[in-house]
Amino acid sequence: MSFARMPRLRGRARRAAGAGARELRVRHRHPAGEPGAGPAVRMRLPAPPAWLRWLPLLYVAGVLVLEPLTPVDWPVSFLLIGVPLVAAFAHGPVMTGAAAVFAVVFEGVLAGTPCCAGRSVGYLWDRHYVASYVCTALVGGLGTVLAAHRIRRERALADVRFVAEVAQRVLLRPPPHRIGGLLLESLYLSAAAEARIGGDLYEAVPTAYGVRLLIGDVRGKGLLAVETAAALLGAFREAAHDEPDLAALADRVETSMSRRATQLGGSELGERFVTAVFAEVPAGGGVIRVVNCGHPPPVLIRPGEVRELDHGHPSPPLNLGMLVDDPYHVDTYSFVPGDRLLLYTDGVTETRDRGGSFYPLLERLRSWGPLPPRELLERLHDDLLAFSGDGLQDDTAALAACLLADEPEPSPAGSG
Repeated sequence: MSFARMPRLRGRARRAAGAGARELRVRHRHPAGEPGAGPAVRMRLPAPPAWLRWLPLLYVAGVLVLEPLTPVDWPVSFLLIGVPLVAAFAHGPVMTGAAAVFAVVFEGVLAGTPCCAGRSVGYLWDRHYVASYVCTALVGGLGTVLAAHRIRRERALADVRFVAEVAQRVLLRPPPHRIGGLLLESLYLSAAAEARIGGDLYEAVPTAYGVRLLIGDVRGKGLLAVETAAALLGAFREAAHDEPDLAALADRVETSMSRRATQLGGSELGERFVTAVFAEVPAGGGVIRVVNCGHPPPVLIRPGEVRELDHGHPSPPLNLGMLVDDPYHVDTYSFVPGDRLLLYTDGVTETRDRGGSFYPLLERLRSWGPLPPRELLERLHDDLLAFSGDGLQDDTAALAACLLADEPEPSPAGSG
């Protein structure tokens, strides 16, 4: 899976092309308070697949099969020259050097032992075999250098991925499993095997006004999108505690985003925008308030009903609010104990199958019925990968919430 660092959804790695690369993207960071929690541990290099580790021995076995089957004038022991290079694909320089020594010795065994090669006499020091020994030694040296270079490159890539994972843990920190009477789970899937962070984001903040949720999608890719996402999350985390009105919260985040875009400058100033959904579940429950800033609408899930929370009048994306006079308004919906809410980015609904059809999110949710947040996101994760044939084309983020009965009163510490 690569998931964002979800507090509960650990276990299965994302199934996609290149199991070794995808394995680096699994969500195996422990939440605080659970066994294994603590400072991040430097990533180990991914182990090559078993068939690649055994390939040098299989290669030698193939040569042994061919040697007695070929005419005496056509010795194939020279094929052992390739053993060090085959070993360099999966092993380090020491093993590659050992494979080169083994290949030279084994060539001598085949050349000097008549019975092994189907000859009546040995040719240990025949000039053709001596040339084969020399070539194998030279290729072995080359393979050792290549293996050392490969190990250095893999370690450098692992360091980069480690830094990216630490950055993601800071940027997309997992929300608490429970805030008051609200159960929460999060999901993050990156379309690129090398990536861990991108422009999709989510957050959940307990405040004096209730639990405030955010999900967003930054226009564009790369470092600029990551920087924009970090600025947006920072503004939301601060303003969520200060603004009593959800529309005012969106407006304040908009102001912060506009200021940040101006500081960055560049020719794409007017195109640096973010689609987002702000949601608020008051402490008393009963309703949910939503400000939709040009984002896919949230989905309300309850027994016998799955529907989008969309009145058909979305607000403009963040950093484009200056284009209209009354940019942000609040829509209110019923939200009672037992209801589920799914916030997601367009990476979900724009996932395509091999025939080019879009992922039918509402249809899938209706067929699954109400599920706890954890099971819902696990099911969504597996279904997206199966639907796309493990070929996601865009980053995907989702936040699932479930309102429990008998919600306790928020503690003073949780009110920020």
